[in-house]
Amino acid sequence: MTSRIPATRSRKTPGRQKPGRLRGIDAARGLALLGMMATHLLPTFESNPSLTPTWVGLVFSGRSAALFAVLAGVGLALSTGKHEPVEGRELSGARRGVALRALVIAAVGLSLGALEVNVAIILVHYAVLFLCILPFLGLGVKRLCLWAAGWILASPVLAYLLRPWLLASEPPLKLGHNPSWEDLSVPSQLLADLFLTGYYPVLQWLSYLLVGLVIGRLALTKALVPVFLLVAGTVVAIAAKALGVAAMESWGGRGALEKVLNSPGYPLDSVLQVNLTGLSQEGSWWWLASAAPHSGTSLDLLHTSAVAAAVIGACLLLERLADWVDLDLLLPLRGAGAMTLTLYTVHVWVLSGFYLKPLPAGWTEDGMYFAQAAAAILLGVVFTRLSWRGPLEWVGHAANRLGRGGVTALR
Repeated sequence: MTSRIPATRSRKTPGRQKPGRLRGIDAARGLALLGMMATHLLPTFESNPSLTPTWVGLVFSGRSAALFAVLAGVGLALSTGKHEPVEGRELSGARRGVALRALVIAAVGLSLGALEVNVAIILVHYAVLFLCILPFLGLGVKRLCLWAAGWILASPVLAYLLRPWLLASEPPLKLGHNPSWEDLSVPSQLLADLFLTGYYPVLQWLSYLLVGLVIGRLALTKALVPVFLLVAGTVVAIAAKALGVAAMESWGGRGALEKVLNSPGYPLDSVLQVNLTGLSQEGSWWWLASAAPHSGTSLDLLHTSAVAAAVIGACLLLERLADWVDLDLLLPLRGAGAMTLTLYTVHVWVLSGFYLKPLPAGWTEDGMYFAQAAAAILLGVVFTRLSWRGPLEWVGHAANRLGRGGVTALR
């Protein structure tokens, strides 16, 4: 999961990564990892009857995972020609490499699925997204923009129409747990869960990789591109969220949804702010007007994609600042961001060890988070300083090179 651009400076500065590496992209990955860890370890709701959202839920829920997915698209764009996509044999080789790397990620995800852990593991969905994006890798910016816009608008409507039909079957085409190797024996249920009825529905989430491809196809080294991403992303994110809140609170959306909702344990005003995954979104077209995290609506996809674009722009600007002051300001984040697959896997494995068990004496949820975050940052810094790939990143890179065969690898 690394990204490279042509080197623009020959003078080496302290802590600088290999020449040409986009350190801002790795830093954004590091932020996404730390944000996802926060939603796993820290409460997103207060433990009171009204389920008051916490600051962690309000800031990170839905946005961290979306940033992770958008960055996957950015990385794929940078590894397949940057702003000019590769063609012919190079494109075929790149697609084979991405497909084999997706199989590595899927194998890791299916293995983690056997663990007992109260976390929705993203890796199998992530791998399927890699496979679904293969036809788009040869497209330029203009065509990708059209595809991304169309997918953001159409996929939530299609999901709204298909999801009730899948859930009404007997048994319902939904896993209710993280995908594991055993689920390969029931492919219809597994595929329905991955694409429509699960926590990270691939049908809608493909929008994030398309947006990431658009961003990665831009000339990210030009001075104004990061500024454009930051400003435009911020404006679109605010507008999308404001429109969703207005639809729910001012135009009657929440009242209409409360009439069809039959989940007394989920106060609608709270879950609309943090996480809509636990609710069955059917019975009213008003569900499509919300911008709630993990709702998979057009406004949710637009808001979280725009937040991701703004974060990427900010990280690229911080990279420029780091070069200007001649200090590696991004090292703590980019180190972790360069080995997210390994660190995410270790994080989930550690969480499984505490599943339904009390924390060690003297430990709190906050302490557990900061300990894991600090460990991830420290490991990332050490591996970066030693110019090592993470163990699972090494396997994924080897699979990518194998898939490309005789085609010169671009990463």
